[in-house]
Formats: sequence, C-alpha cells, structure tokens
Amino acid sequence: MNGKHKRILLWSGAIWLLVLAILGTWMVNENMNKPNRAIAPYAGHGGTFKNTLASIDTPDPSIAYKDGFYYMTFTHNGTDVMIMKSRTLDFKDAEKKVVWYPPVDTAYSSGLWAPEIQHIRGKWYVYFAADDGENENHRMYALEADTEDPMGSYTFKGQITDESNRWAIDGLVLEHEEKLYFVWSGWEGDVNIAQNTYIAPMSDPLTISGPRVLLSAPELEWERAGGPPYINEGQSLLKKDGRVFLVYSGAGSWTPHYSLGMLALKPGGDPLNPADWTKSEQPLMAMDDEAGVYGPGHNSFAASPDGSEDWIVYHATSGIMDGWNNRKARAQRVAWGEDGLPMFGKPLSLDTAIPVPSGSGVFLAEHATPVEGGLRFEGMPLGVGAAKEAPLLLHYRNDSGQEASARIESEGGQPADVALPPLDEGETGYAYAVIGFPEGSRSVTIGGLDGGATVTAIEIPRYEAEYAQGTGGMLAEENPFSSGSGVMRSSGEEGEAISFASVIVPESAEYTIRLAVSNPSGEEMKLTVRAGGKKTTVAVPSTERSAFPVLEIKMPLREGVNSITLEPTAAAISVDYMDIVR
Repeated sequence: MNGKHKRILLWSGAIWLLVLAILGTWMVNENMNKPNRAIAPYAGHGGTFKNTLASIDTPDPSIAYKDGFYYMTFTHNGTDVMIMKSRTLDFKDAEKKVVWYPPVDTAYSSGLWAPEIQHIRGKWYVYFAADDGENENHRMYALEADTEDPMGSYTFKGQITDESNRWAIDGLVLEHEEKLYFVWSGWEGDVNIAQNTYIAPMSDPLTISGPRVLLSAPELEWERAGGPPYINEGQSLLKKDGRVFLVYSGAGSWTPHYSLGMLALKPGGDPLNPADWTKSEQPLMAMDDEAGVYGPGHNSFAASPDGSEDWIVYHATSGIMDGWNNRKARAQRVAWGEDGLPMFGKPLSLDTAIPVPSGSGVFLAEHATPVEGGLRFEGMPLGVGAAKEAPLLLHYRNDSGQEASARIESEGGQPADVALPPLDEGETGYAYAVIGFPEGSRSVTIGGLDGGATVTAIEIPRYEAEYAQGTGGMLAEENPFSSGSGVMRSSGEEGEAISFASVIVPESAEYTIRLAVSNPSGEEMKLTVRAGGKKTTVAVPSTERSAFPVLEIKMPLREGVNSITLEPTAAAISVDYMDIVR
C-alpha cells in the first residue's frame, strides 16, 4: 500500500471517528432532553417528610393501615389507650381519641403499656399489658372493637394467657398459613432476671390454646447492655414473599443501647419449633451518634398506601441521656437484600428529608363518602394558618366522547370548576385546580359531575418547605402562621438552598409552581428556581412579617420524579410551601 492510500485511509478513519463523536454527543443530548419516563405507573405527587411523626411523646408505637388511613397507638402515659388517625405517616395534625379507660381497682387498672392495634379476621383488636400498680403483676389483655371503626368504642375481653400465667408484656397475634399464634415478652419464673420471647398457638384472636414455647432469650452481648434485667421485648411482625420475620428490641429500654434484633422463620417452617427460627447475631438498627438518634426500638411495620413498599415505625430519642423521656415515633423505608432478608439501615437524623411512602396523598374515591351528585373526602390535610387555599389534583375517567366538568369545594370556601376532557376507554386523566377553604376545614366535596365522567381519586400536591432538604445554612423552624408545622428560613449564608427532591407529576408538561414566600426585609429580593437543568429568577416583594403571599412561575417538568431547588439571595426570606398545578 503506497503512502497516498495510507493517508486516505487515515483521513477516512478520522472522519468516521468525528462523525461517531458528533452522533454520540447528539444522542446524549437528545436523551437528556427526552421526558424522564416513570418506571412505574403514577402513584402520587410524592414529596418528603421528616422525623419525628408526632410532636407528643409516642413510645412503643404500633401502626396499621386500612381503607386510606394510618392508625397508630402507643404507650399514652400508661393510663389509657389512645389511637391516632391520619391520611399519611405524618401524625402531627392527626385526629386523636382515647378509645378506652380502665376501671379503677382492678388487676389491669395501671401501667398500660405498648398497646398493639391489629385487624384480624375482619375485626379490630387492641392488645395491651397492664397491672394493679405492681410491675410483677403485668399481664396481657385484649380489647375488641364494637364496630368496623377503629376509632369507635371497644369492649374489654379479658386476659390473654397461657397455662403458666407468668409476667407478660408486648403481646400481639401472628397469623400464618391460616393459623393464629400469640407472641410476647415474658419472664421464665416470678423474678425479673430476663425477658424472653415466647410464642403459643391460639384457637381464636382471644384464646391461647397450648403451652408457651421459648423462641429467644437475651444471650447475645448487645441484648444484655444495661442489664440486668436482660431484655427481649417489643416484638413485631414483618412478612415478605411467604416468609415471616419477628423483629424485637434488645438491651435496656432506659439506655441509648436499645436496639432492634430479628428472628427469621425458615421457609415452610413451624412457628412453634424454635429450631426453625434463625436469630441475627448483630442488631439490624442501633443508636447513631452522628445522626443524633439514641435507643431506636419497639417498632411496628406498615405497608405504603399502594402496597409496594414496607415501612418500619420505631421510637427513639434525641439525647444520649434521655432514657424513657422524649421517645417519639419515627419512620423509614425497609430495603430487601438479595437473600430475602430485610435491611433497616442506620436511623435517620431529624433533618433528613425522606421521600414519602409510595401512593401517599392519593385519596381514593372508594374511601370517600357518597353524597348527592358526588363524593366527600374527609380528614383531608388542607393545612392551617396563613394558607387559605390549596391545590387539588383530580384523577378521572371520561370515555363518553364529550367534555365533562366538576365542581370542587370545601364547605365555606371558594369553589373551583374544572374541565374533564374526554379520554380513551380505561385511560386516567388528571385535572388541576386551586380551591379556597376556611380555617379548620378537613373535607373536600367533588360535585356537579356531568357528561359521564367519574372521579377515581384526588390529591393535594403541596410540598411543605420545612420537610424539604435544606443546605448551606437553611433552617427549618416552627411558625404558627404557616400552612403546616413551619417554614424553611434563610440565614444569609452563601450557597443556601432548599431542595424538593421528590416532586412527581403524571405527565410531561409546563406546570405552574406556586411559592408561598415571606420577605419582611423592606426591599425587593430575588429567588432562583432550578428544575430539570433550567432556571428562572423571580422577584420577591417586601411583605409583612409572617405573611406568605403566593408567587407563581411556569416551568417544564418531566413525567415521573423531578427535583426543584430554591436559592434565596437574602437572610430575610422564608418559604412556607410549594404547590404544583397546571
């Protein structure tokens, strides 16, 4: 081959390399500009929350989810049984009710500990420990709901005991392969040396029908911290793919070493055979100095509203010397390893923004109350204080071929009419609106439906700033004039930002971002908003202190998960919330 041919080949190769490079760059840019397709079907507008789940002490939390609501009970001063009801895992503004007070001068009048709420074979039950004022007399008892409403009245059904009738606390029912078992923490004899994990068969949710079986004693080093007595207690149940996991608390509950351990029932195993359970050598969750979390324990589990995720709810304190004080419920998502075992990870700090459980905030029509010409949704988290309006997102179907409409209102507030364009059969459409509501309102009515449309669910696509992730000195603080529990306030440091990292929209489109911002500086300030590689800067006029007028900007968002970041330019700026509408 002569030199001329070599040069031609070299030039040809270089040209092809250049073409490939340009094509590759174009493909990368093209893919970057394509909508971020949701991996799974749309399951709600997302958002984040922060621990703790309640402002009051909520030690020994037990949680259940049914028909669109979370229910939580806990040790309420050891005097009664209180249940809280919430549309979401955030119980700070939940409905609260004491559903049962013990009579005086009985064996169960005092020391009401760790009530456990369960829905078993079509009925609600609450299992709790109580005594007559002397700890050695603690035994397990049960309440049965009189109706299908777990916030209604209960009937005391007596003691739940095996033939030994020993000291017992923290009992609950395991339902496995159509059989029932009672699991609890108890003493071997009549002396407080150690608390063991026991199990016994049941003939029904109120009756133990066989002898107790010892599953676990606190023999590991971490379980014995703070003792004697040595502790296995706070048993809870988690199921996945036919397997059963019994998670318990070890070490002294009065110490920061209180941690979570686990017994795993082998596939096809017999719950009454101790050899069929495998005990983890190390705790699955323990205190974390860096995160400022101490004594994580006495947990419960609940599924996400759409059933696709498992969540652990546990109590912990924020001080290494807190002991039994300041124990509040917290939550985080359970991960699953390739070996089929659950992983809880380290407990999260109080300033960590946690993506909400999948399906949160989607309030299904099947859980609403039918009213003339429409539906009423009760217990809605509309917010309080300065906000007198809220965004609404309707999920609807309309295969009539005609445009339909609906009216959305909260009684006493400013209603909104929305158009519901026709859709293909089986297709779900999404319509946004903003409605007014009076302070204290907790209900939304969808009425005026015409043209053959049906509403399948509603959402309130509001993102509270205090639950977003602050960086560079941004501080979350309480504010009685805010829409939720507080605001995110700038401290004036360089590089400050508020990141809303779990903003989910059902379709790629241009959306209106509504920002409630306070600026009592006396002069106009700036706020930069970034989303999907684009940014815009909005002027923030001067406001009265603790006044949060709404600013509106339009930005394109991609289907699925988006991240929206706000960057204030002055220490005076506070952000209350962000709404997404179209």
